[in-house]
Amino acid sequence: MADTTLTSKGQTTIPKEIRERLGLEAGDKLSFTALADGTVVMRAKTRRLLDLAGSLARQGQPNVPVEDMKPLRG
Repeated sequence: MADTTLTSKGQTTIPKEIRERLGLEAGDKLSFTALADGTVVMRAKTRRLLDLAGSLARQGQPNVPVEDMKPLRG
């Protein structure tokens, strides 16, 4: 748990250990969602391509290098 203070302008600083753990960098976009129980969920909207590596992998399927992929034509 890390505490922070809200300024009169509605701004706060995300504590360093949280920024590091989430891989947040200056310029990253954040999304806030307020849940019915009062919980607020913050998600980083900015993701680098390397962060997504392996997210579409399925067991038993071959890996295909990006260079070998062909764009879909609509």
